[in-house]
Amino acid sequence: MITVCKFGGTSLADADSIRRAASIVRSDPDRRYVVVSAPGKRFPGDDKVTDLLLQCQRLSAKKEDFSVPFSALRTRFEEIAQELGTGLSLKDAFDDLYACLRGGASADYAASRGEYFNGLIVSSFLDFPFVDAKDVIRFREDRTPDYGQSVRTLADVLKQYPRAVIPGFYGTKPDGTVCTFSRGGSDVTGSLVAAAAGADLYENWTDVSGLLMADPRVVPDAKSIPVVTYRELRELSYMGATVLHEDAVFPVRTRDIPIRICNTLHPEDPGTRIVADAPAEPGSLTGIAGKKGFSAVFMEKDRMNAEVGFGRKVLSVLEDAGISFEHLPSGIDTLSVLVESAALEGREDVILAAMQQAAQPDRMHLERDLALIAVVGRGMIRSPGSAAKLFTALAKAGINVRMIDQGSSELNMIVSVEDKDYERAIRAVYREFVPA
Repeated sequence: MITVCKFGGTSLADADSIRRAASIVRSDPDRRYVVVSAPGKRFPGDDKVTDLLLQCQRLSAKKEDFSVPFSALRTRFEEIAQELGTGLSLKDAFDDLYACLRGGASADYAASRGEYFNGLIVSSFLDFPFVDAKDVIRFREDRTPDYGQSVRTLADVLKQYPRAVIPGFYGTKPDGTVCTFSRGGSDVTGSLVAAAAGADLYENWTDVSGLLMADPRVVPDAKSIPVVTYRELRELSYMGATVLHEDAVFPVRTRDIPIRICNTLHPEDPGTRIVADAPAEPGSLTGIAGKKGFSAVFMEKDRMNAEVGFGRKVLSVLEDAGISFEHLPSGIDTLSVLVESAALEGREDVILAAMQQAAQPDRMHLERDLALIAVVGRGMIRSPGSAAKLFTALAKAGINVRMIDQGSSELNMIVSVEDKDYERAIRAVYREFVPA
């Protein structure tokens, strides 16, 4: 049995946090590979380690003094190492960093050092070998991660080490320069390590006890999700839920490695398991997610359904403008195109005029300030009454539904409401599906 553990920044913010994380690792001999983030904030208003590193890089690039943020960084890491009593000296590593910054180090290199230094500290405290991410995580020249090469390189290296600590967030391009992930950060590294190690489980340790069924800022008492499938996770993530990014799921999903989201402050909590498939009770809800800030182009044209290429003409305008659409509900003589409002900003009139010229609709107008809400659950597939519960909840709350869309997966139902009704709609739907 092999378990790969990834610890987030809040789980490694200071010496006490690292002791807690190390205790978790030592409590199970199957936890053999540990991926670490840079130390997170210790308290509100605290400086992020990565922000300090980037501040140093920016100041150095302008030939300005960066001694103040550099000193703060050095003090923080040295205090952590000293409090842990590892005997680890970071002097040479910080001297090298200082010289690299003075010599014009890139922003990617500077940003990666938070994970690098924390990796050295955790490795020393656990007495696990340290494997530098620059030697095993590969990016292409265009900065896209090379999953295949990374997994192969990692697999070769991990064969030499039954246990190891690997810093997350960065790797190298073909020319050897350090490159960082644009999204997902250390989560992606952890997923790649799990795939390369042939892990039976990938644990992602953070400061919450799993994924919640709704945004806690909107539904403060939202329950946690015990089990979610990869397909449901994708639906929730797409609709804005704060979950693992798709890039961080792909390497383990392709190998059917389950993920467990765990809480370092409450390691006894079961957390959330993310799996390939799982049974569900009919009509059961997995989660609710949504996003504000959409606009919809509504158009009508007699005999639209008989006009070959009508949809292509409309969408080609968006393609030429470099805009992707979110949803495309349609009827016999109607078509609605939902896009993010930010993508239209300042170009609404031009794009509408282009659509008018390309498709010649009889009527067309733009509606702004819309929100999308997705109700996701494998238990809703072919389950009578799920749609009724959704629309009953919104009707009882006095909320008007502007649009309805259901994908062919039948995992989710999506409705559009006005931005001003978004929070009320989320709460109403949650209470209907998850009674107290």
